[in-house]
Amino acid sequence: MTTRSKWIQIAIVIALVAVLPVFFPSGYYYRVGALIFVNALSVIGLVILIGYAGQISLGHAGFAGIGAYSCALAPEYLGLHPALAAILGAVISGGVAALIGRPILKLKGYYLAVATLGFGILVTLALTNERQFTGGPDGMAVPDIGLRGLLRDLGWKISGGEFWYGFCGIVLVIGVWIALNLASSPTGRAMRALHGSEVAARTVGIDVARVKLQAFVISAVYASVAGSLLALQNGFITPDVAGFMHSIEMVSMAVLGGVGSILGAMLGAAILTLLPQVLTVFAEYEQLVLGAIMISVMIFLPRGLLPSIAARLKGRDE
Repeated sequence: MTTRSKWIQIAIVIALVAVLPVFFPSGYYYRVGALIFVNALSVIGLVILIGYAGQISLGHAGFAGIGAYSCALAPEYLGLHPALAAILGAVISGGVAALIGRPILKLKGYYLAVATLGFGILVTLALTNERQFTGGPDGMAVPDIGLRGLLRDLGWKISGGEFWYGFCGIVLVIGVWIALNLASSPTGRAMRALHGSEVAARTVGIDVARVKLQAFVISAVYASVAGSLLALQNGFITPDVAGFMHSIEMVSMAVLGGVGSILGAMLGAAILTLLPQVLTVFAEYEQLVLGAIMISVMIFLPRGLLPSIAARLKGRDE
């Protein structure tokens, strides 16, 4: 990836975050936009793991759950500020990923998928069963981060939706910048070599186990930060944030938009966040129509929406 291409993509993301509010007819859309940004951030982590390094995870929502519950548990039991709790959650997620990644990433294919799925299920069970700490299935409240009140004291009146849209948008831009810099770094090039062929990567001197673990840890931190943002924005969290279906949604977003593309991942996150809202007109057939759309995209645009469309436009231009 060239420096020019990297900055063009960052500029596109900044422009989208800045311009989209012009088209919002009501404050509700700020909340939807913030949710898209949160989902996009978690999916970018999967792009690093799946698209860059070629590894699969079906339990990444477990790390989102760790990040989300850190923002509720750390203020409650440790007295930490919610922002510090989110950082603590990211550190814990990275540490857990490093700990479980060493044995898990020795597996390949569907064995790896099942192992990561097991991790996600374990996190969900722990959050559901430890009622005395987590509130069980009923969930628990998350304290306010307090930044909006600070802005109000400084004379900047801003609604909750506008605040979280801007805050999540800034975090997303930072996440995109880090991911794109990673892609052009020696570590990113090693990940892509690993994706192409582990044998070839090992032959040229790449430490395959270390690179796999780096991708897993980085993607876990992205998921944790996204989970923390979701918890802080909603002010309440339940074990569903770490559930199997959330993991599947994250992978589906990445695959739909283009698992090797940062902008594609954002597009996939936006579509699968908005589409269920649009398809409510189909009532009980909503899931059927959504499944048909997903199957159609995978058949006719197998590389994902953005890479496939870009490739066809490029071929048409030539």
